[in-house]
Parts: sequence; C-alpha cells; structure tokens
Amino acid sequence: MSHAEVLDGPVTGTPTPPVPAERRRGAWSRLMRSELRLVFGRRRNQVLLAGLAAVPVLLGTVLFVTQDSALGGQGPGFVGRVTGNGLFLVVAALFLCLPFLLPLTIGIASGDAVAGEASAGTLRYLLTVPVSRTRLLGVKALGALAFAGAAVLAIAVMAFVTGAAYFGLDDVALLSGSTIPLGTGIGRMAGVVAYVALSMTGLVAVGLFLSTLTEVPVGAMAATVVVAIVSAVLDTLPQLSAIHGGLLTHHWLDFAEFLRVEVGWDVLAQGLAVQGAWVVLFGALAWSRFTTADVSS
Repeated sequence: MSHAEVLDGPVTGTPTPPVPAERRRGAWSRLMRSELRLVFGRRRNQVLLAGLAAVPVLLGTVLFVTQDSALGGQGPGFVGRVTGNGLFLVVAALFLCLPFLLPLTIGIASGDAVAGEASAGTLRYLLTVPVSRTRLLGVKALGALAFAGAAVLAIAVMAFVTGAAYFGLDDVALLSGSTIPLGTGIGRMAGVVAYVALSMTGLVAVGLFLSTLTEVPVGAMAATVVVAIVSAVLDTLPQLSAIHGGLLTHHWLDFAEFLRVEVGWDVLAQGLAVQGAWVVLFGALAWSRFTTADVSS
C-alpha cells in the first residue's frame, strides 16, 4: 500500500496557499491510517511478526517433548518453570527474545521508517501532503511504536496460548516461593508485557533518528541493532558500572519485579525513566534533523 493514496492533488514545485485546519487534521488522519497499513501490510514485517510468534510455540513444544526426560525442568532464567505452569511461557519467551530477536525486529522497522521512504523516492511526495514535517515524523514514530508493541504482543499471546495448551494454567509461584491466584498472576504477566513493550521505546527513538540520517535503510537498521548490542556489551563490563544505569538495555530485564511479592515500582519507574530520557534525546535529534534537512530532492 503506497502513501500516494493520501495525496489530495497534483505534486507541484510552486508554493501552496495555507491549508485549513480541518483539512490538515483530515490529511493527518489519512496519513496515519496509510502508515499503519504500510507498516503492517509489508511482507517483511509480517514475516518478522510470524517469526517472533513462532518462538514461544517452538520453545513450548521442545519443553513439552522433553519434560519427562532427564532434561525436563532445566533451562536458563524462567524456562525451567514453564512445565509446572504454562503461564511462565510468557516470561520465558520474552526473556529469550529480548537480547537479540526483539531488537533486531524493532531495528528493522524503525530504521526503515524514514530511510525507506527516501530510498524509494516517495518521501518528497509525502512532503506535499498538508501536514507539517513534525506531524509527519510523529506519524512515522507512531507507526514504529505500534509495530514494536505488536511484536511484543505477538510473543506474549502465542506464549499464553501455547503454555495453556501444553501445560495448563495454575496459581503463580513467585520468586520468593509465595503463591498468588491465577487471576492475579495473569495481571502480573500483563504488567510484564507492558513493561517490555515500553522498554523498546528508546530503541525505536534511536532507530528513527538514524533513519533520518541516510537514504540507505539497511544502514539505519543495522546501526540501530548495533546500538542495542553495544549497550548490552557495555552493561557486562564492571569497569563501566558508573554508566550502567543509563544504558539503553540495562533495565530491560527488570520486568522480574512483577514476580515478587511486592512489586518494585521504584525499580520499574527508574527503568521507564531511562527509556523516556532516550526517547526525548533521540526524538529531539530526529526532529531537528528531519525538519531542517533537504529531503525533498
């Protein structure tokens, strides 16, 4: 689906008269719908979502097949808990996807947001729509954020369905050994999913900024993923402990707070504050670049 559908008239090189506010709002709304159709209708993005959704299915199948063997109940992180309660497959799948698969998927979507349009030659046509560059960048950001949320949700939903089918759902044993009712446990898992999704916003902002710097989408995609990888590597170096708290990936695994008797809201708030800082910084850089650069030729 092309953004050309949102254009209201022929493309010209001459200045256009001021556009009424109502028409601008209508153009923005059509542009937003077109952007979402473009993002979720692109075959590559559909394959990425399908691949992420397949991770919990594959993990659950492996655990189901091996649960009665010598390997049953073993695995890193929360994986060993899955066979006792299928609800833990949600946490286990997100835990396994966070280091690379989710950053890769989000890096591809956000890195392509502006650079993909520039590479295809459609960006200059988008600029003829009666919507300011700031709002156009906002549309691109919202599209990338929607895809990031869909990526996390795809993992969580398939993990919930697969875990329930293979292992059933039961009251949730927390990290301390205490048990909470299933309904409360599902609410805690929803909190995990929401926190992980919000933790991806900083990476989306980085990708969007890098996407405004080039007309080569692959370069922006790769650079976005590299930022996440470098952050994770730096986070492992004790010599750099002073900067760990501000690294993009440092708080990604803090979703484990939802599995404690008392949720550490202060820890979660700190993690989200770091993401907010990355969003503000790189969102401002993306805005500054996009609104001042000559991208119409």
